[in-house]
Amino acid sequence: MRRIVLALTALMSVAVFSGAGQQAPQRLRPAYSDEQRVLLERVSAYLNSIRTMQSGFIQIGPDGGVDQGVLYIEKPGRIRFQYNPPSPVLIVATGGSVYVHNARLNTVDRYSLSDTPLGLLLNEKIDLARNRSVIGVQERDGAIIVNARTSTNRNTSNITLVFSSGNMELRQWTVRDNQGGDTTVALQNPQFGPALDGALFTAPVRISRFNKR
Repeated sequence: MRRIVLALTALMSVAVFSGAGQQAPQRLRPAYSDEQRVLLERVSAYLNSIRTMQSGFIQIGPDGGVDQGVLYIEKPGRIRFQYNPPSPVLIVATGGSVYVHNARLNTVDRYSLSDTPLGLLLNEKIDLARNRSVIGVQERDGAIIVNARTSTNRNTSNITLVFSSGNMELRQWTVRDNQGGDTTVALQNPQFGPALDGALFTAPVRISRFNKR
């Protein structure tokens, strides 16, 4: 169960880059150089260009455990994290809610999309240079690296996103938890603009015990 929680945290946290922290005026935004601002504008334009996306992913947890699956995005407001067996977890965001389905336990937990950073990933407009959760950006070894925090109450980064610089593509992100453990999610063969079946974003439901075989 701990790995399931880590997985959910890692995959959802990338969403802070669409606007989390913008409601905290007491925090000043970093003073970016012209070069840094250009980098953030490039990344923002890239994220804003994504309307639909499908990608495989590999997730490596703090304990070295590996999970794989497929990620689907359809803006606005819809996302699906489908883990490969033997993981029993399915995460779907649709209709303003996030559903976490555990097929092994036959449970479905529901959260408000507005209460999670995941909802912000699915917004129409992303502006990283004005996002108070973003606290640093650099270009190194052919990659653009964006550092951010999950809360504007934090003083240090606990999320790192890596984009390829040449063709501007999100490659991976790493989330550091409160115990200092890192969970890394790497995308595999992402496809942009595919036509996605709306059924992918159907909210999961518990299976009635009367219908079980």
